[in-house]
Amino acid sequence: MSILQEAISAEAQAQAVQLAKAGAELAKMGAGIGAGLVGIGAGLGIGRIGAAANEGIARQPEAAADIRGGSIILAALIEGVCLFGVVVTLLIAL
Repeated sequence: MSILQEAISAEAQAQAVQLAKAGAELAKMGAGIGAGLVGIGAGLGIGRIGAAANEGIARQPEAAADIRGGSIILAALIEGVCLFGVVVTLLIAL
C-alpha cells in the first residue's frame, strides 16, 4: 500500500469516527425530545381527564365518588405509560 493510500485511509477513518460521534449526539438529543413529548402528552391527557371529571361531577354531584375513582385510575394508567415511554426513549440513546 502506498503512502497516499494510507493517508486517504486514515482520513476516511477519522471522518467515520466524527460521523459516529455526531450520530450519538443526535440520538441523545432525539431521546430528550422524545421524553419531553411523552411528558407533554401525559400532561395533556391527565388535564383532559381532570376537566371531564369536574364537568361530570358538576352535572351529576351524586355520582362524584364513581367519577373521581374512575379518573384516578385513568390518571394512574397514563402516568404508567408516560414512565414507560420516558424510560424507553432514554434507554435507546444510551
